[in-house]
Amino acid sequence: QVQLVESGGGLVQPGGSLRVSCTASGSIFRFNPMAWYRQAPGKERELVASIFINSKTAYADSVKGRFTISRDNSKNTVYLQMNSLKPEDTAVYYCNRVSNTWNWGQGTQVTVSS
Repeated sequence: QVQLVESGGGLVQPGGSLRVSCTASGSIFRFNPMAWYRQAPGKERELVASIFINSKTAYADSVKGRFTISRDNSKNTVYLQMNSLKPEDTAVYYCNRVSNTWNWGQGTQVTVSS
């Protein structure tokens, strides 16, 4: 079973930037479309951004133009660059594949607050 480890979260002021990372164990990472999800307190987990094997990307309307997903298959790592952060971006951020998800990692907390 693939293990996912997210990192890079923290406290940032509104309008600031942050980059979170997720590293997966195993060599099958490069054959899977990957995504970032987030879960805010009291809300369901939602899909934020996806990156496919051909490097095409897709974004939720709420983050389009502000977030950028990328991947480095040589490092089994997927990144999420978050710019122009808003308080409503506050959540625990997780990565996983787009469908038939593996076991979830612990996530990384992103808090946007002044």
